[in-house]
Amino acid sequence: MQETFHHPASMTLPSSYTFATTMSGSNGTTPNTMTTPWMDRRIWSKLPQRLLDHVLSFLPPPAFFRARSVCKRWYALLFSDSFLELYLQVSPHHHWFLFFKHKSTLKSYIYRDSGGGDQGTDNRRPCEGYLFDPNNIAWYRISFALVPSGFSPASSSGGLVCWISDEAGPKSIILCNPILGSVIQLPLTLKPRLFPSLGLTVSPTSMDVTVAGDDMISPYAVKNLTAESFHIDGGGFYSIWGTTSSLPRLCSHESGRMVYVDGKFYCMNYNPFSVLAHDVAANIWSNIQAPMRRFLRSPSLIESRGNLLLVSAVEKSKLNVPKSLRLWELQSCGTTWAEVERMPQQLYIQFAELEGGKGFECVGHGDFIVITIRGSEKALLLDICGKKWQWIPPCPYSQGGGGGNNNERDCSELHGFAYEPRLATPVTGLLDQLTSLPFQPYNG
Repeated sequence: MQETFHHPASMTLPSSYTFATTMSGSNGTTPNTMTTPWMDRRIWSKLPQRLLDHVLSFLPPPAFFRARSVCKRWYALLFSDSFLELYLQVSPHHHWFLFFKHKSTLKSYIYRDSGGGDQGTDNRRPCEGYLFDPNNIAWYRISFALVPSGFSPASSSGGLVCWISDEAGPKSIILCNPILGSVIQLPLTLKPRLFPSLGLTVSPTSMDVTVAGDDMISPYAVKNLTAESFHIDGGGFYSIWGTTSSLPRLCSHESGRMVYVDGKFYCMNYNPFSVLAHDVAANIWSNIQAPMRRFLRSPSLIESRGNLLLVSAVEKSKLNVPKSLRLWELQSCGTTWAEVERMPQQLYIQFAELEGGKGFECVGHGDFIVITIRGSEKALLLDICGKKWQWIPPCPYSQGGGGGNNNERDCSELHGFAYEPRLATPVTGLLDQLTSLPFQPYNG
């Protein structure tokens, strides 16, 4: 597992944690260890194990896996029920992002062959993803070797990455924790679909999955008619695709993405632009009018700090309204929007020149939003609290990945998800119990 994280050499520890200095002399550079009361070995060597475990549970995953090489006990913490229980209670949330690379010539949201290689052969390289830590502006590479070919990433929640089968028909869904290298498969959906939208929300004690649209009404035609849901929780209730609902008339799901906020899944509706909302508990769909819907371009829905945001370029024909990129927040009433942020005009001019009308996608997590330009690997990072915009350094692991000529590399792009790396995902234990349960679907 230690080889799955590759920390860039340019990243250094903060000065407040550095206790070793170097002094230059005629014989070269010699390390000189500083002695401070805070690093007295007589104190640190006698820490209670419970307190030490508490400290280790706060480490981000890359640091934790490096620490596992210290001793046998630390190595075994990943398999310790008492440590994982403590970890679930006190570990801070890491608002990271997970990106996959694919060819921009693909027209659907399915990210086929993100590991490179020819689609017509079976010797496909294991798929890999790229973790981005927005706090430290650091990239890591992580493998999805256990995910079989014919599946593409569709969503992420609670440390699990959801993969959906590419083949038309009843959909097979796989949940993977890449940190642990674990994979578990859900039962097949009931209705045949082509490229449906998929929403996932995971907590330590429950899971909800909604698959919507692209119903196959014939082998050659699809229509957005229905949605079906999967639910399981620690209270013993489960619904294996037994909860179905009808979608609003004339809706269009093109992005394939859903965002979960406060008990509802949201997704973009196209032609004209609006927002579809699915109340999970009530199993009801509704339509919310988008702000400035006649002038939006490349709109995206994101979750940020428990709020639903809509990010879009605005291109209004009136000369007194300059083109811009704006962010709106859905208000508590659930029907109106308020503008909360706008890209600085000088930066937008630079962004628009690079984007060139190709479009862009957005993904949010915590205080951060990443905006990726289609057809390239360039991306912007917005710190919402600090109102700070900055270009993200290119991912060093995706450059030229998968082989191919320069033209193939030029047309690749990154598609991302909000991702929280977790050492434990207890809800997967509930899924393991499904094999022993009688199939008694609940029809909502």
